[in-house]
Amino acid sequence: MHRSLRDHLVSERHHGGRGAWLRAAVLGANDGLISTASLIVGVAAADSSRTAILVAGVAGLTAGALSMAAGEYVSVSSQRDTERADLEIEKRELATAPDAEYAELAMIYRKRGLSPELAEQVAAELSQQDRLRVHARDELGIDIDALANPIQAGLVSAASFVAGAVIPIMVVLVASEGLRVVMTMAVAMLGLVVLGGVGAHLGGAPVGRASLRVLVGGALALVISLGIGRLTGTAL
Repeated sequence: MHRSLRDHLVSERHHGGRGAWLRAAVLGANDGLISTASLIVGVAAADSSRTAILVAGVAGLTAGALSMAAGEYVSVSSQRDTERADLEIEKRELATAPDAEYAELAMIYRKRGLSPELAEQVAAELSQQDRLRVHARDELGIDIDALANPIQAGLVSAASFVAGAVIPIMVVLVASEGLRVVMTMAVAMLGLVVLGGVGAHLGGAPVGRASLRVLVGGALALVISLGIGRLTGTAL
């Protein structure tokens, strides 16, 4: 392979392959940070006791991490079951109607812009390899080597939620009573900006737009939680 082409292929970076784990990790960390910080701010606005705030924060961390893990596991398991079912159907069709499947593969390549002759040639050559793998990729859009992994997704979601939720809890441990709410809100918004920027960078998206989006959403959640906490504390 020509050196310049090889260097180009090595340096060329695409971000689509990171989609599954990146989505779970960023969603978990953002959710852990904003939900726990909002909970802490709301409780702190109603009750200034450090013990009450920490208990609420740890309870929110535990419940949120378990919920994220279970939800992601169920969701990705359903996706994997669908992928496996589609593969079983395709396997049966390849066994019972190979000519029809071959014609369907050639038609797919014609629709992608190949001439009829070239489409037939490509379909014939690829059909000499792992036919199920070829049909799964080009007909179903499934990569057999990268099927959905529910355990991995659940663990990533739980771990990232905990990583985000620990931040506001640590703030409560070190901040004085008078600065507790302000520092929690400030650190939470800073963390959201950083997480939004990192996630956008890893995913190849505009960093500024992503950071602003999570900052605005997080600020609204914190302010609403603060208001509800104060109203509840006053009423009680």
